[in-house]
Amino acid sequence: MDKRGMCGSGATRIGIPRPRVALTPGWLASLGSTRNCPCKMSQLPPKSSLASPVSEGTNSRVESLDNLSMDSFWLEVENIKQSTEAEQEECSLADVKTQEEGEAEAEWLQDAGLSDLLGDRASENDNIVLLSTLTKTQAAAVQRRLDTYSRSRRRKNKHPVRDVRDIFGVVTSEETAAEKEESSPDQLWHNLRTSNVQNCKKEVFKAETQDYSCTVRNRGKEEVFNMDVAYSEQAAVLLKGSFLSESRRLKDGNALTKFKIPKGRLGVTRIGDLSAQDMKKIPTLALIELTALCDVLGFELKRNKAAKLKTAEKRLFGVPLNTLLENDQKLLPNTKVPLLLQALLSCLEKRGLETEGILRVSGSQTRIKSLEQKLERDFYTGLFRWDEVHQNDVSGLLKRFIRELPAPLLTAEYLPAFAAVQNIPDLKQRLQALNLLILILPEPNRNTLKALLEFLSKVVARENNNKMNLWNVSTVMAPNLFMHKGLPNKIPEGKEKQLAEGAADVVRMMIHYQDLLWTVSSFLVAQVRKLNESNSKRYQFCDKRIKNLLRRIHADKDKVEKNQTEPSKIVKVHASLLLKDSLEVHLNNATRVADVLRQFQKNLCQNGWNIVNTVNLLKCNNSTECTSLLLYEVGGNIGEHCLDPDTYLLDLYHINPHAEWIIKQNPSYPRMF
Repeated sequence: MDKRGMCGSGATRIGIPRPRVALTPGWLASLGSTRNCPCKMSQLPPKSSLASPVSEGTNSRVESLDNLSMDSFWLEVENIKQSTEAEQEECSLADVKTQEEGEAEAEWLQDAGLSDLLGDRASENDNIVLLSTLTKTQAAAVQRRLDTYSRSRRRKNKHPVRDVRDIFGVVTSEETAAEKEESSPDQLWHNLRTSNVQNCKKEVFKAETQDYSCTVRNRGKEEVFNMDVAYSEQAAVLLKGSFLSESRRLKDGNALTKFKIPKGRLGVTRIGDLSAQDMKKIPTLALIELTALCDVLGFELKRNKAAKLKTAEKRLFGVPLNTLLENDQKLLPNTKVPLLLQALLSCLEKRGLETEGILRVSGSQTRIKSLEQKLERDFYTGLFRWDEVHQNDVSGLLKRFIRELPAPLLTAEYLPAFAAVQNIPDLKQRLQALNLLILILPEPNRNTLKALLEFLSKVVARENNNKMNLWNVSTVMAPNLFMHKGLPNKIPEGKEKQLAEGAADVVRMMIHYQDLLWTVSSFLVAQVRKLNESNSKRYQFCDKRIKNLLRRIHADKDKVEKNQTEPSKIVKVHASLLLKDSLEVHLNNATRVADVLRQFQKNLCQNGWNIVNTVNLLKCNNSTECTSLLLYEVGGNIGEHCLDPDTYLLDLYHINPHAEWIIKQNPSYPRMF
């Protein structure tokens, strides 16, 4: 790889510019101080002083917000001031320290699952497996950070960092000159990247030929949101073709661009469709992809350094999400959202959705603090009387719960990145970055955020009654999500209004596009499959390990291509929790998951099978509802995957021929017996 982040000879060259704008920590915090608010607001990044397309696009977008009132935002800041002016206590997070050169890269490599590249440690194979799944832009992002870390180590005269040749094998003197050249560090990275590209030539061809510039030309129409090709690869193609990304001018909520995720032959995967084991791999891959996307767009993604939390001597407010969930799960196993938050949202949904100015109109601060004390004492005993609490006081408790978390709901580490999304000029690329950030969030934070956003959507849906449109709700909630007393207080002078509007716009995007943002991109699922396949094979690398890896990859590819020539296949679908018998299904190119579930329902209704447990079947008019059943892909190169009803099963079989298919009841459906 050359110094510009371009692939070596023999590969398609995609120029990736050096980062131009640093998304540094320290931005929105003093918004509160500009209004005499003691709270510190987490920082939105300063714009580059250069007249770059990014800053120009953002400025034009902010200008279009002039007609949208920010009164609700500043009113909420004043309310937060009043609720905290008597609580000038020390920060709940340790002060965020500036990292020395190389520290950020070392921490990034650790979070990306590549810590073994930093020193002489064990378990090399895991790194090689992960690297072999990366796209060209993702590999370039890893290479860039490893190079920066290596330079910083050399300047400090510390123990030398392992050479790439040490990681992938040493070339012996018996090899030919050509083989020696092939084994150079840059070429090894090139081989890993091109091997992955060769495994998915169709996808790469699609990335290079698809006209992504349609996001600019088809305004006002429903646009395609491509999740089959890595976002960074799409951005690189746009950059290579010199497509200028025009800024999407923000309008009222009803005029926001509509995006459609095209369903490929393998359907769409939502967060929650993958097993916990496979979901643990997603944040690492998403972090690498987000970094690669920022590199292509000309940003340097910097994160706050993770800090230790100071635990509060409370049971509900000011308690870490993990602790809350651990306590709640003792009462109600499998709880994914804190019970207190569920109770607050349920109360507001029952009695507050129709209330004019809900969320915006503040309740009594004295009553809210008194209610907090009562909840701390009576919530788990069931003695707290929700029907006696005013709706505006409940909304105040909701915002206080979010604000009082020891660490921001969006996490102290990634809060700067969430706020920096506003600097990306193109709406689709902003959503791509948000999608990756949400996948990076810890599961408790992600589930809690989703519950909150679903409630906010319900508030917006009752706009005619409560007078709270999407922008109103966004401006009210932005300070509660982006202000935190435990983060540093820095902001460029004169940027308060612009940064506040940007924070509100990020909240608006998360509310309006939450279905899209809670989708796991197909390219990430494909990378998870490759990781699982490689881990199961456990390649034994030797001096010529890369050659063997590439040879096996090509052999596997040939096997898949042979399997794809099969016009049909007969497979068995199991339903062991429901029936003793299995369903034999004849697959062809048109067989979908929905077809198999209908066939299962038809055969079940014929009473030809021995039912194991009728309690597990949801019946209506003596027939099993097809929508109450789900088909799972289990094993092979995936842990467990709940399949989209529109998944074409013969295509899935070719990708994962060793998996079992199991029918289970939809957990969201109640049992009727």
